[in-house]
Amino acid sequence: MFYNHQEIDRKWQKYWEENQTYKTGDQKDKPKFYVLDMFPYPSGAGLHVGHPLGYIASDIYARFKRHQGYNVLHPVGYDSFGLPAEQYAIQTGQHPAVTTENNIQRYEQQLKKIGFSFDWSREIRTSDSSYYKWTQWIFIQLFHSWYNKDNDKAEPIDTLVKHFEAQGTKGLNTAQNEALDFTAEEWKQASEADKQDILLNYRMAYRAETTVNWCPALGTVLANDEVKDGKSERGGYPVFQKKMMQWSMRITAYSERLLQGLDTLDWPQPLKDAQEYWIGKSQGASITFKTNDGAHEIEVFSTRPDTIFGATFMVLAPEHPLVKEITTDAQKAEVELYIEATSKKTERDRMADVKSVSGAFIGAYVLNPFTNKEIPVYISDYVLMGYGTGAVMAVPAHDDRDHRFAKKFGLEIIKVVETDEDVQEQSFDSKNSVCVNSMFLDGLNYKEAKAKIISELETRGIGYGTINYRQRDAIFSRQRYWGEPVPVYYKEEMPYTLPISALPLELPEVEKYLPTEDGDPPLGNAKKFAWDEQNDKVVSTDLIDYKTVFPMELSTMPGWAGSSWYFLRYMNPDNQDLLCDKSIADYWGQVDLYIGGSEHATGHLLYARFWNMFLKDRGYISQEEPFQKLINQGMILGTSAFVFRVNGTNEFVSKGLAKDYDTQKIHVDISLLKGVSDELDTEAFKNWRPEFKEATFILENDKYITEREVEKMSKSKYNVVNPDDICEEYGADCLRLYEMFLGPLEQSKPWNTQGLSGVYGFLKKFYNLYFDGDDFMLSEEEPSKEEYKVLHTLIKKVLFDIDHFSFNTSVASFMIAVNEFQKLKCNKRKILEPLAVIISPYAPHICEELWHLSGHKTSVEYEPFPMLDESYLVEDEIEYPVSFNGKMRFKLPLSASLSKEEIEEIALKDDRVVQYLGDQKPKKIIVVPKKIINIVC
Repeated sequence: MFYNHQEIDRKWQKYWEENQTYKTGDQKDKPKFYVLDMFPYPSGAGLHVGHPLGYIASDIYARFKRHQGYNVLHPVGYDSFGLPAEQYAIQTGQHPAVTTENNIQRYEQQLKKIGFSFDWSREIRTSDSSYYKWTQWIFIQLFHSWYNKDNDKAEPIDTLVKHFEAQGTKGLNTAQNEALDFTAEEWKQASEADKQDILLNYRMAYRAETTVNWCPALGTVLANDEVKDGKSERGGYPVFQKKMMQWSMRITAYSERLLQGLDTLDWPQPLKDAQEYWIGKSQGASITFKTNDGAHEIEVFSTRPDTIFGATFMVLAPEHPLVKEITTDAQKAEVELYIEATSKKTERDRMADVKSVSGAFIGAYVLNPFTNKEIPVYISDYVLMGYGTGAVMAVPAHDDRDHRFAKKFGLEIIKVVETDEDVQEQSFDSKNSVCVNSMFLDGLNYKEAKAKIISELETRGIGYGTINYRQRDAIFSRQRYWGEPVPVYYKEEMPYTLPISALPLELPEVEKYLPTEDGDPPLGNAKKFAWDEQNDKVVSTDLIDYKTVFPMELSTMPGWAGSSWYFLRYMNPDNQDLLCDKSIADYWGQVDLYIGGSEHATGHLLYARFWNMFLKDRGYISQEEPFQKLINQGMILGTSAFVFRVNGTNEFVSKGLAKDYDTQKIHVDISLLKGVSDELDTEAFKNWRPEFKEATFILENDKYITEREVEKMSKSKYNVVNPDDICEEYGADCLRLYEMFLGPLEQSKPWNTQGLSGVYGFLKKFYNLYFDGDDFMLSEEEPSKEEYKVLHTLIKKVLFDIDHFSFNTSVASFMIAVNEFQKLKCNKRKILEPLAVIISPYAPHICEELWHLSGHKTSVEYEPFPMLDESYLVEDEIEYPVSFNGKMRFKLPLSASLSKEEIEEIALKDDRVVQYLGDQKPKKIIVVPKKIINIVC
């Protein structure tokens, strides 16, 4: 029978949509399972075949869980705010909402064509005001919260105000920007503006001066992952470090919880390691150094305070506030030049550059509190203002980078040793390197020495033991248009949040999407974007009088805002009164399976965990962690093609001859190759782009041969394969099976379109099992034991594979089973109906068709997964290899139920054994039941 994949795909995609087959209810009487894909951003390029890999895996698992009787939540939506749409709007004048909507429609067409079992009724988009209303609501809750370290959770800001009214700052243990000290009376006498300024020091969402990645060409702040080699990832524009007033989120209050929570999660270890490194917990001491004139104090954090005797210089971050104050006039010019150079590097670049050292002496000195020696103060970009205190005591004999710095600037290197004998054993290659016996720490091990120094610091009042985290508070504002407006207005220069009743604060219309002439963000171009406090509404900016009408926040939220809680909205997407009904959130609980790329190891996953913990603290949800099991799918790689252009010409030389010329290697669209060969269609190439119209070619054997290379599939590399084309030619089921068949889910693997034909051949063979010629034919005859054995062998394998996410080996097992059934000429209903259920998570269209042709009126989707019956796998007969002195001579079929003694008795009576033994008597007979018989002569 002809397998018409196009007709079958269209038929069942239409059926699923019309019947809402995958619509999920909140039936709390059924066990739940929540399967989620990482939030897709709808780019204008659409999907290529690498994108669906994770979606196919999660879809297989969701379908399997439905077969197991679970109420499965498998939703879809779009992370639809973002810089690309805004940049396109700047270039074309088209509103980002228009291009975003077009991109989403394209994505939806492609996703539906592949047959994903999403509950489309729960679709959400971060750029819809009905969604970002609740993103703004979360921001307001964060603004009106503080972190109580005594209770280790976020609490309403009102409880902090009550503490101030009763005790001032006495007994307060909280996360804050800076330590404040005031009495209850001083709090009560403070003005409203002063009180608001104080509260900003404690709020979970606060505004403060922060060093950011500023891109003048884009007119916005960029996240670290949007900057590469000092330039913006989009556009390649220069990025500088700049101090700006920005909104931040106090994620650092959750550092320890974020760290400890990793132990409860079933995540890949490399991903956990990445988060642990990013959080960067260090135990050590805070130590105060005084400048030699006694005018200033510099606080440092050190994980090895016991090495303080070897501290021979100090290094400050170039951004450290004391740099300007204590730099001498003689060093000022050099220091300013170095600070300017550092401003062109992102913190990520500075952290990644572990080998090189650079710096500048600022002319100041501090006193080592234990040796009382004057030590010079430098600045260097390897010290970050956001880590610790932005200052380090440099101990060059005990730290590689400090050592390289000391060598470069000719500074003293002192090794701290425990005994005089140790001094004799030390040797250094530098004439300014010496060894000292600290005496103070004589005979103590590392931990004891560290504890003693910390005790001494506290006794002297110049330091204390503490824990430090590398993680910084998350910058939460962007100078962009296409993002969530921050629901804040300013009165007496202090921020106030809009009332909840005013949400959503919708994105206003603007005439242009660039910053204003005054340098304000694009929202500064809005004509109606001021807050009327008396009437609780947005009004014209012309009405601002700073009495009843006030200016509003002009920055928008970052891209990670909407993606930090979307998994909660999927649970209850139509609720107009609540972010998510708590009873529904309690039912769905954690995401049971989350699949997405490893590029989100820190940013998205840390922010989502942080917001989830905050919402739990405030009582809106019950679970501490959002994602219980997470899998990072690998990448499908494309095979790129390259041509070689002779430098300075428009002449292109074939691959085999390129070594003889000075050439530039250029990506070329793989569609310009002839068939599946490496040969370039030169005429098509000339018509590809205007600059190549007059191209000439140096051929080999009358052909232009391209170079091929496997690399990331990307539109910019011209190596993408459109899944629409694959679905059209081979069908959605073939695409799904092939992507799983390529290899283990977590590994990257190259795409090869030629491989599709083998999978397509399997689907045709599977389809035709159910037909006798052109007639659909299922026999009601009882299957043979051998047929049952093939079926239950497959069931056992698939159950194991799905549990271990080994989808590639399941596809191989399908092929083996279908081949076996074909050999057996099996057309039994009791075999082929369960076979369709087993394969349906992987190839739903063909299985729905076969299920329907079998006489069923309902979808195969909710049929129970076939039960495994191990009795069919028990062997009745075993073929024993019979060996003599370890060398196999023949096989002996015996009943599987025989005992060791019975096997030995039968074997010795076998004519072939008698013949091999002749007159010899066996010295030993080794019988391993169901394995081997070995006769030692």
